Amino acid sequence: MAGPGDDVTLTFGGNATTLLRLGGFTLLTDPNFIGRGQRVYLGKGLWAKRLTDPAILPDDLPDLDAVLLSHLHGDHWDRIAYATIDRETPIVTTQAAARALSSRGFRATADLRPWQVHEIGGDGETLRITSVPGVHGPGPLARVLPPVMGSVLELYRGGEVTWRGYVTGDTLYRPWLGEVLQRCGPLDTVIAHLGGTKALGITVTMDGRQGADLVELLEPPVTVPVHYDDYDRFASPLGDFVREVAERRVPGELRTVSRGETISLRA
Repeated sequence: MAGPGDDVTLTFGGNATTLLRLGGFTLLTDPNFIGRGQRVYLGKGLWAKRLTDPAILPDDLPDLDAVLLSHLHGDHWDRIAYATIDRETPIVTTQAAARALSSRGFRATADLRPWQVHEIGGDGETLRITSVPGVHGPGPLARVLPPVMGSVLELYRGGEVTWRGYVTGDTLYRPWLGEVLQRCGPLDTVIAHLGGTKALGITVTMDGRQGADLVELLEPPVTVPVHYDDYDRFASPLGDFVREVAERRVPGELRTVSRGETISLRA
């Protein structure tokens, strides 16, 4: 649990939806508000049914500095998000998602190319967001699924980085993700999208083995798994990841978080 002095925290809403409080900044990631039993459209005739209720709803949201969106799929930005997110809220996302959201009246989209940086200024603080490339659809599925991005978030105070975290987005593991360390430096936290999602019988998000591969590669002091049991397309439960990490004796702390719970992201 987060204590009263924590200045870098995560509140888990289910699936990939979190509230990140990073110093004086508040981000909402991948807003998904539909309830248990409802379905979302993923495109190309693909649907997914939600198996859980969300722990964060639009009425629960504080004032937001930005929404951080991995990609434009119905389980990351659903019909309730379209109806309730303020059109003036900055949305940091891929170029493809930004174009689609702009066409629906969202007027503050930041369309990032891989490794492009977007900054949000505050009272003596800066939040730097670096877009990290990802692979959502391997092979031919790359033409079917939308472009996806991860994000490295860096909290600056007095010109110094006081915390650095990586939100993976819906990517598969690839060894070149080690470039995150080369370009941005050592991480304090990885927030990993897992679940081993299946589309047309093909895995399109990290399963337990791939998630452990990523933790071994990046060696963060803290890893927080999300996106693993909320939809019927998930094929790799959280236990797969927990076992892989334990068996490999991967360094660092694994922090699992319940829906609605707030935890610290500092080691």
